[in-house]
Amino acid sequence: MKQAARAGGFFSIAMTAPANDIDPLASQPIFDPEAVPHDPAFVSTEARGTAVAADELRPSAIRHRFASPPSWRPELRADMRVLYPERAQRVASVLIPLVLHPDDVSILLTVRTAHLNDHAGQISFPGGRVESTDADAIATALRETQEEIGIPASGVDVIGTLPEYLTATGYKVTPVIGFVKTPLAPVLDPFEVSEVFEVPLAFLMDPANHERRVVDTGDAQRTFYAMQYSRPDSGVSPRNYFIWGATAAMVRNLYHFLRADRARPASTIKS
Repeated sequence: MKQAARAGGFFSIAMTAPANDIDPLASQPIFDPEAVPHDPAFVSTEARGTAVAADELRPSAIRHRFASPPSWRPELRADMRVLYPERAQRVASVLIPLVLHPDDVSILLTVRTAHLNDHAGQISFPGGRVESTDADAIATALRETQEEIGIPASGVDVIGTLPEYLTATGYKVTPVIGFVKTPLAPVLDPFEVSEVFEVPLAFLMDPANHERRVVDTGDAQRTFYAMQYSRPDSGVSPRNYFIWGATAAMVRNLYHFLRADRARPASTIKS
């Protein structure tokens, strides 16, 4: 994690959990995702699909789409495989914060601190496990967001949710979508979060910036999505981010949701 931050595929969601409930494999992926070859079938524009139009990325258009959603199906509902199929699924939620700037919208992501036993150094959306005091998945996402990066519930305008996603470590995660206004003043929990950064929504909603990688898991070849983003030099040090796995899958599902009922749908991942 010295040169580039990664969002883990099997272990990408930053689930806050007590120390005695740590997944033994969660600290590191079981393969290097950046070394995995690209899927040669996912190269052409025909295979990738086309970008979400700029007009459809305006806050008013996004709000309208969640208020009146089209008929659609998420491309991805789970990680490539579940590591502990005998374990009861644990309910969690994350916030996908859409940051409203004067001229565009971005997605806010976090980088977990390197010392953690659980999901160390990985990129994620703020979020965690449901607690008994949470009214619903939205309440969980808002509580965890405030705990991890200091954005209060009053600063998030929730507009909807995406379908649940099952991570390899057995978390059944509800992605909650919310607008966040600028200027941002995040206050990071130094134990859990080392950094927050933004990626333009237009970048993530353009499949020209999506990669599909093929990994041999021993019993079969499976594929996963990734997005590589290089932060421009704008007064801060340039940095490369490799977003993959469950985090990328949720971004990919958001792309499909915003592209649903539009011409030339993108191809879907191999199971």
